[in-house]
Amino acid sequence: MSIAIMRKALTGVSGVPVTAYDAGGEVEPRITARVYERVAAAGIHNIVAAGNTGEFYALTPQEIRIVHEAAVSGVDGRAPVTAAIGRSLREAIGMAKDAAAIGASAVMSHQPVDPFAAPSAQIDYFCNLADASTLPLVAYVRAEGFAVAEIVRLANHGNIAGIKFATTDLMLLSKAIPAADPNGALFVCGLAESWAPTFTAAGARGFTSGLVNVAPKLSLAVHAALEKGDFAAARAIVDKLEPFERMRTKFRNGANVTVVKEAVTYSGLDVGPVRVPGLPRLDQQDREELHGLLRGWNAEGNTQVDAGREESVKAAS
Repeated sequence: MSIAIMRKALTGVSGVPVTAYDAGGEVEPRITARVYERVAAAGIHNIVAAGNTGEFYALTPQEIRIVHEAAVSGVDGRAPVTAAIGRSLREAIGMAKDAAAIGASAVMSHQPVDPFAAPSAQIDYFCNLADASTLPLVAYVRAEGFAVAEIVRLANHGNIAGIKFATTDLMLLSKAIPAADPNGALFVCGLAESWAPTFTAAGARGFTSGLVNVAPKLSLAVHAALEKGDFAAARAIVDKLEPFERMRTKFRNGANVTVVKEAVTYSGLDVGPVRVPGLPRLDQQDREELHGLLRGWNAEGNTQVDAGREESVKAAS
């Protein structure tokens, strides 16, 4: 996929599906592919395989490849598949080569989590990886402490399609966007729907989403409102999402993926628990609160529900 087409896809919603496990705790490729199929069928613009909502750091390199393969199979050409890569630079380069071989459209590099990583050297990591990759790269920036010039250097790299900006340093974002080449990397809100209106006002385009696993219509509605410049409508939808997103922030985001996987399982696809150190399952009180929220969304036609689950969900509501 050309970098121009990839940048266009990044102006939309970048959905991050969950990874399904079987009863023995192994990656279940058939159900994982089904999760990706549902997200693609909903019309999500870019689909990220093995991102944080897909439990990247809990997967082995071989399991990451299995997830990438399941994603390409499930999406089946309906949207770009951006394969998440990372860890050491050498491992990431190997993952990028594998992703190209199995038919991914682009790669997204998780930011290095090395405790001794220096800001300028982290930019070097992304740039070196972009140099080595035959696919366009999305750089996932999560850390603080970067200078404007460093972010601009990243944005101006010829093989970097976008920067998934996932910190609340809006001062840095608002300075970097006008300083970067307007034909360079796209700045994308990496903090999902809740932050999308604020990031859009600062000049970013598009946003990432874990909500797409269960309620893609709401994600797309936020995007449509922002594309029209209707911030009031976008904020109204974000208000509807607040209980779901706030529940995900419990335990310093330790319940982030747990809430999404519980919602997917409730919708009819048993995707198993979250691997430690994430919270494996919600307690009963949180499960009941989440199920009540999903019943309300389902009554409005906003959730993904498999046919076998539809009648029981209607009965519960």
